[in-house]
Amino acid sequence: MGYAKVLLGVVLVTALAATSTAQTKLKCSIEGSTCPALIDYLSPNNTNITAIQSLFQVKKFRNLLGANNLPTSTPSDKNVNATEKIRIPFTCLCANGTGVSNRKPVYKVQKDDFMYHIAKEVFSGLVTFQQIADVNGVPDPNRINPGQELWIPLPCSCDKVNGIKVVHYGMLVDEGSTVEGIAEQYGTTSATLLTLNSMADPSKLQAGQVLDIPLPACSSHVSNNSLDYPFLLANGTYVYTAYNCVKCKCDSANNYTLQCESSELKSTNWTKCPAMKCQGADSLFIGNKTSSGCNQTSCVYSGFTSQTILTSLVTESICPALSAAWKIGFKGLGWNFFLFISFQLMIFLSLHLS
Repeated sequence: MGYAKVLLGVVLVTALAATSTAQTKLKCSIEGSTCPALIDYLSPNNTNITAIQSLFQVKKFRNLLGANNLPTSTPSDKNVNATEKIRIPFTCLCANGTGVSNRKPVYKVQKDDFMYHIAKEVFSGLVTFQQIADVNGVPDPNRINPGQELWIPLPCSCDKVNGIKVVHYGMLVDEGSTVEGIAEQYGTTSATLLTLNSMADPSKLQAGQVLDIPLPACSSHVSNNSLDYPFLLANGTYVYTAYNCVKCKCDSANNYTLQCESSELKSTNWTKCPAMKCQGADSLFIGNKTSSGCNQTSCVYSGFTSQTILTSLVTESICPALSAAWKIGFKGLGWNFFLFISFQLMIFLSLHLS
């Protein structure tokens, strides 16, 4: 039985090598740069969320929940149906002009595994068997051994889109989807999606294809010397950072401004979480705000080092600004009013001085 399965794998790999050209490779321009990324996963069987965390080696269970905006109270044995998509958070690495997951996940070959099965079924077609073979230096995809470890190079990117930092999301395309419909759903344009995915013809979109979607990211004040820099968080997600001491979320309802607060959890690295008070403020801690007139001052998260959590005071105006149209109208009214008064004054003087 085992020999027959291996033989079937050899036949499949040989046939597909001759016919398959669909490989998802996403452009990533800055060599060696890293960034947060997301990708869909569709399990071939009913499973649970902890098994998915283990397969993709997501370090923090809470961040897997955050990538899917699931409640923090979600149990680790939550069932995931075979038809249910789960977003996987991972670190993207730019190498040789393309983006791949940064040396993770690593899959250990099981008895009777073959390369096509690992790529198409275990990892739901997110990569091809040839991509797995290439990055692992496997000259013959038909020859893999139980216990052998294979790096699975998930596609991703760290590039800006139209000059703006985004979180790149590898979406598994559903049956019947269109480029135009996907663009509308995610607030982008068909032209942007076609360019990102090196597609000339939108009608060539295929079900099961990994499509690069640029998700808007919340602006933040995280320092470039922070251990979690670059800090990019996609709309509708949350994450735990600073050794589990800080929880941050991104929501378009807050004008894409990062919202962070103390997690009230035990630190994974410190005896206890450091103080998160802003210097120069009597009683402001991360997440606190105070207002005076039109000005609102916030204590915001600015990153962390091996020794402490960084904070900053940020002041912004909360009074509605005069619109350009109103200003123009006001100026026009002021000039007309000046002319009217001047004319009336001239009449008054001519009548009383004549």
